[in-house]
Amino acid sequence: QVQLAESGGGLVQVGGTLRLSCAASGSRSSLNVMGWYRQAPGKQRELVAIKYTAGRTNYSDSVKGRFTILRDGPRNTVYLQMNNLKPDDTAIYYCNAVPLGEEPGSGGYWGQGTQVTVST
Repeated sequence: QVQLAESGGGLVQVGGTLRLSCAASGSRSSLNVMGWYRQAPGKQRELVAIKYTAGRTNYSDSVKGRFTILRDGPRNTVYLQMNNLKPDDTAIYYCNAVPLGEEPGSGGYWGQGTQVTVST
């Protein structure tokens, strides 16, 4: 069973930075996709950024130019560098690790979530 360990959330002021980490353990096969989704109060979970093993990345339009997803393939670890944070970035951030053949955002494995709060 794959387990995901997330860290790095917290409280930050507008314009600040945070770096989230997610390490996957227990995987017997390559994880095709690793990335981040978030869920704000009263809203559905949404894509933040994902990165494929082959290198392709997908970002939400709302975070392009501010967030960067980084992946350490051999260590099955993914990072999310968040710069110039805004109040709308406040949410619980979830790590998603997806084996080949499953769909990012709906399949694979999920972390327990880490809270990011951006204060004005």
